[in-house]
Amino acid sequence: MYSFVKSFKQVVIVLVAVLLCSSCAQTYLPSTSTNPWQVLTLPTDATIADVAFTGDKKHGWMVGTNEALLETADGGKTWEQRELDLGDSTNYSFSSVSFSGQEGWIVGQPSLMLHTTDGGKSWSRVPLSEKLPGAPNTIVALGEKKAEMTTDIGAIYRSQDGGRTWQAMVQEAVGVLRNIERSSDGKYVAVSARGSFFSTWEPGQEAWTPHNRTSSRRLQNMGYGQDGQLWLLARGGQVQFSDPNDAESWSETVNPEFSTSWGLLDLAYRTNDEIWVAGGSGNLMVSYDGGQTWEKDRAVEDVPSNFYKILFLSPEQGYILGQRGTVLRYEQSA
Repeated sequence: MYSFVKSFKQVVIVLVAVLLCSSCAQTYLPSTSTNPWQVLTLPTDATIADVAFTGDKKHGWMVGTNEALLETADGGKTWEQRELDLGDSTNYSFSSVSFSGQEGWIVGQPSLMLHTTDGGKSWSRVPLSEKLPGAPNTIVALGEKKAEMTTDIGAIYRSQDGGRTWQAMVQEAVGVLRNIERSSDGKYVAVSARGSFFSTWEPGQEAWTPHNRTSSRRLQNMGYGQDGQLWLLARGGQVQFSDPNDAESWSETVNPEFSTSWGLLDLAYRTNDEIWVAGGSGNLMVSYDGGQTWEKDRAVEDVPSNFYKILFLSPEQGYILGQRGTVLRYEQSA
């Protein structure tokens, strides 16, 4: 009997050791061989919320808190602050900017929309209805005089006359949101404020479609990847990808790095296979095989900021937005 108990204990010890070793592979990720991110020096300590470029990829704009408005003429290498006279003493927070050619839009809170047709040389204020459900949250330029706006409670509106009139695309808003993202073909996914469920909407639908979250972990963020595929980040550093044809069918949960991934905040595709994930305390990871294996960019660990948002305007042009004026710019190696 003693021999059996001793053998059983040895088997248990071996199994525990194997499990610990397997988790270690994810606890300490290999480092990336290069760091393609340059920390920009900006003339502001505002938190940048969005970046967009005109038809000329050299000319672009950044927007953020405390009415932060910055312009670049060299492809984003350097930025200069611009001031706008908005006609009142309200301290606005700009949340989104978008351009189609030289026509651009900015929205912010409380209830602000700006419009330009000359690349930002001049901006005009677009009146918004006092009955607008929620505050403007995102804006997408869709072509000449066309734009699509969302509010922070999930109302969707479209204008085809330069912002003079707006058509409601959904009958009812979805409720207070944690975040909302639009796909390139006009679909939306929105995460509820508490991360307890998510909703999707497609052009032609009259209402949002609610979905239960995929696990007991609350949702942190969601968005669209390749071929209409959804991705999600959940509490505890979890990452999942959906079936491109079914928002209810999901892959197995992945924890890219157990030791520090509890604060993952955003995910973005640079190419079909290259995925970047960012989070708190300068946490930045990349997968070059569609999310199967991961590496850590340790060159930015000492950047004193949480990384809130990753934007790839093209495979060659990307930004990571942090707090208090922290912005990283993607630079491909020669």
